[in-house]
Amino acid sequence: MVNIIICAATCLAMISGVLFFPKIKLGKLKIDSYWAVVTLGAAILLLCGQTDVAAIGKALVADTAVNPLKILVLFLCMTVLSVFLDELGFFRALAGFALRHAHSGQKRLFFSLYCMVAVLTVFTSNDVIVLSFTPFICYFAREAKIDPMPYLAAEFVAANTWSMALVIGNPTNIYLATAFGVEFVSYFLVAALPTLAAGGVSLLLLYLLFRKKLAEPLAGQAERDRVEDIPALVIGLVHLGVCTVMLAVGSYIGVEMWLVAACAAGSLCLSNCILALVRRKKPRALLGSLRRAPWQLVPFLLSMFILTEALAMQGTTAKIANFLGTEFPVPIYGFLSFFASNLINNIPMSVFFSSMISASGAGAGAVYATVIGSNLGAFFTPIGALAGLMFSSILAQHGVKFGYKDFLKLGVAVALPSLTASLGVLWGVLTLF
Repeated sequence: MVNIIICAATCLAMISGVLFFPKIKLGKLKIDSYWAVVTLGAAILLLCGQTDVAAIGKALVADTAVNPLKILVLFLCMTVLSVFLDELGFFRALAGFALRHAHSGQKRLFFSLYCMVAVLTVFTSNDVIVLSFTPFICYFAREAKIDPMPYLAAEFVAANTWSMALVIGNPTNIYLATAFGVEFVSYFLVAALPTLAAGGVSLLLLYLLFRKKLAEPLAGQAERDRVEDIPALVIGLVHLGVCTVMLAVGSYIGVEMWLVAACAAGSLCLSNCILALVRRKKPRALLGSLRRAPWQLVPFLLSMFILTEALAMQGTTAKIANFLGTEFPVPIYGFLSFFASNLINNIPMSVFFSSMISASGAGAGAVYATVIGSNLGAFFTPIGALAGLMFSSILAQHGVKFGYKDFLKLGVAVALPSLTASLGVLWGVLTLF
């Protein structure tokens, strides 16, 4: 009972912090409240002595697809690769080039961006796309003197909708599919139509939501920004490109995503250090990208994992599973996983719900419904997925406000209808086929 109270209080305090005091001041130091509150909650849970610390330690290093340490390596390394190009001015220069050649109106640009992100996400992953496209959109909107919100929303929604199509699109897909022995092709045959339904609904609703803003002309004139450090740019592009390709094909050849990202980031650091030694200069772009990496995600994810594991070890997971039963698994697990992602983040949620599905025997419907909830839950609040926290962090660095209330508006208008449509189609697919 103590564990449940601590976990519930921690989640409520985290959400309250995001809404009312996103920053905590400690003298001259400012830290994000969301990870500070969760870390405090996990520490209190461990100090209470009602949790098997050794068992949690084993779970943290377990060889699973959603091992929190692997996920952290993946996120941090991909961030360094993307931010390195931003430090060199690549995205700013790319935005200027795109604006100079943008002869069409905003509507065509909007639909083109959504479709491009959708296609790329299917073959890579939502996180890679969010890290790569968000800086570009910020620069492009600034140069074009247009509101970035329609494009940022289109990018984030498309990345976290079409990531459902293949197993490799989201770490939560990989974990749930692996946990229940779902093969790559079998997964796609079931997930394809629900993904298409969610994608079509989300695109239509996004257009209706932003149609007035998209009717405005492109008023800005692009400056001819250029990247000065061409050798470093080539190194950065090669590493990001090779890493992206390897992430797409890694599942086919048995190489895990975290290892691909770690090798790419390590090679990038080594290459830039060698280049700096040859030039006898500091690797400023590399150092800048390392400073800007979201290190706060480390205590957040580890603490959330500890909280969910503690609940599972105390039998809470099995009790909830028995209460939910096995009738109507698609709507029950779909909607619950969607909202649970926004309480504890979609990765700990996937671990928690995997245990519930195993305990209840809810079957394939619950598995696929949880996959849908874990993906679409990302654009209901920024807590829903690590991609949302990364997205918010990048926007803050570019001076673009997209807070909790903006996420909620987008979630109510787009995420909930897309979720309903996707779950409805999933039920039809599982029933008919």
